[in-house]
Amino acid sequence: MTRQIDRLQASIAPFLAFFNGPYAKLNANPEVANFAVGNPLEFPMPEYVDALRASLEPKRANWFAYKDNEPKSRIAVARGLSKQTGMDWDPADVAMTNGGFAALAVAMRALVEPGDEVIFLSPPWFFYEFMIIAADAAPVRLHLAPPAFEPDLEAIAAAITPRTRALIFNSPHNPSGRVYPLETLQALARTLTEASARIGHPIFVISDEPYKRILFDGIEFHSPAEAYPHTVITYSYGKQLLAPGQRIGYLTVPPTMPDREAFRDTVFVAQLATGYAFPNALLQHAIEDLEELLIDVPAMQRRRDRMVEGLREIGYETTIPEGSFYIMARAPIADDVAFTDILASHRVLVLPGTAVEVPGWFRISLTATDEMVERGLQGFAAAYAEAAQE
Repeated sequence: MTRQIDRLQASIAPFLAFFNGPYAKLNANPEVANFAVGNPLEFPMPEYVDALRASLEPKRANWFAYKDNEPKSRIAVARGLSKQTGMDWDPADVAMTNGGFAALAVAMRALVEPGDEVIFLSPPWFFYEFMIIAADAAPVRLHLAPPAFEPDLEAIAAAITPRTRALIFNSPHNPSGRVYPLETLQALARTLTEASARIGHPIFVISDEPYKRILFDGIEFHSPAEAYPHTVITYSYGKQLLAPGQRIGYLTVPPTMPDREAFRDTVFVAQLATGYAFPNALLQHAIEDLEELLIDVPAMQRRRDRMVEGLREIGYETTIPEGSFYIMARAPIADDVAFTDILASHRVLVLPGTAVEVPGWFRISLTATDEMVERGLQGFAAAYAEAAQE
């Protein structure tokens, strides 16, 4: 156990270094332009608060009793997935979880045996490697090269061995903001189908989709489930509602997945074994209303445009995200951690790229306010000028 804890700590060491250091010092400072993480920096949508308030008043004695995968929740989710994908989603295939983090943990426990290999694409969400190790599996890292962050299908095929059990795929991609088109997903499906036949068992795609409703420029989202039957979708409502502290999400599989009826029982046991990974009663009662709500994405797109334009005028190289909450920018010096320290001295808080395995870059969250963007651009300009003098 001690060795596994050591490995877990090592896998998130850059994350801990940032969040126990610069983030802890500056996050609560109102004078800092805070672009560090996708936290809300404005009051929540009134409609969101109204939905919670409407579900708070008990309708019957067991209103706040133990809840697992409530039928009302599953129907609401399946209805939304059917509309999104054009597939006839079965509510029985929906497992409600306390956020996307729990959905991923349940997926790992349901799919992975000790010693299996799980491929993940880097730059990743902070905890992919962490969760693979926690499942007693072996993480296999493949890199997405900036600034395009395009999956290398030949590299994926070459990385697959008889021990490969799953591939974690994230679109819209955190941190790059890439939204992968259906053609890419179809090519990935062909690669995995051929590899599955070669090694004698199916390779699952764990499709992590928490940003699928945060889309810009009219871009459409497509799930790998539309092209590949052995897909397990994980989702969090924390992004579309910008309420990550109210934990509700789900895990599900498409109606095309073989043996999905047996998989339902496996997932339910995994939900229990993961520590009762079900959402609380209030959020499940409110899910029909929550499913329809969405933050002001056009406003976020305008914020993206202003930030990209302002940073490029200063001299930064940036991505132009197609979705998600984030912009990636290249630091004007090689050491991104040192540069984020310079930014911090000018009251700008960002995430160093090293924390998400993109050294030399840094990540900016668009959940900051418009006022922070304007104030922050002044700090970005001052930091750029300071770095140029060194």
